[in-house]
Amino acid sequence: MKRGKKYVEAAKLVDKSKAYNAKEALELAIKTSTVKFDATVDVVFRLNIDPRKAEQNIRGAIVLPNGTGKTQKVLVLCRGAKQQEAQEAGADYVGEADMINKINQGWFDFDVIVATPDMMGQLGKLGRVLGPKGLMPNPKTGTVTMDVAKAVKEIKAGKVEYRPDKVGNIQLPIGKVSFGVEKLAENFKTIYDALIKARPSTIKGSYIKNVSVASTMGPGVKVDSETIAK
Repeated sequence: MKRGKKYVEAAKLVDKSKAYNAKEALELAIKTSTVKFDATVDVVFRLNIDPRKAEQNIRGAIVLPNGTGKTQKVLVLCRGAKQQEAQEAGADYVGEADMINKINQGWFDFDVIVATPDMMGQLGKLGRVLGPKGLMPNPKTGTVTMDVAKAVKEIKAGKVEYRPDKVGNIQLPIGKVSFGVEKLAENFKTIYDALIKARPSTIKGSYIKNVSVASTMGPGVKVDSETIAK
C-alpha cells in the first residue's frame, strides 16, 4: 500500500520495535496526526480470546469520562409515556412501528438504537440488517432497557460499546487529538480497566497480547500495556 508523504514523514517519528509508555504513545499519536481536521484517536487491544467461544466473546459498554468528541444520534423505540421520557432526555428520534418501518425501507440516519424490551419482538425481524452494522440493541450494552432516559443520557455523554472482531481485536475511539494527553489517557485507562474486569475466567496465561494507538490516518504506536493503569 502506497502512503502519502505526510504519513511517511510522521511514521519516521515512531520506533516500530518499541512499546511506548502510554502517555508517550498518546503524545506521538497526537504529534503524528497529518490531517487538517480534529482527528479521532483510536486504541486497539489485541486480546488472547477466541470470540467463537461464547464465554470468551466479551461484550459491554463504557461511559468515557471525557466523552469521545462526537455527538451520537440516538433512536429510541418505545411506547406510551416512555416516548416523552426519551425526548426529554435528548433522543434524536423516538417512535415504535413507524420507525421500524423506516429502517426496513433503508433509513439509517442514527448511530445507536435504544429499545424497551417490548419492542424487541418487532425489531428482531430486522436482525439481518441491523446485526452486521452493529446496531442491534443488546441488554449487555444497556441499549435494551426500560430506563430509556438513562440510556440516552449515557450515550450522549460518551458511552462506547466494545466487542471483539473475529480474531479478538477490540478497537475503540478514546477522543480527539484536541483533547490533549491527559484527557485521552483518562479515557484510555477507563477502557483498559473495563476490559481487565471483563477477562474471561477460562483464559490462561497473558490476556492482552498487544495494544496500539493511532490518530485518524496516522501511524500506529505500540503501547506497553503495564503503563496504562499508572
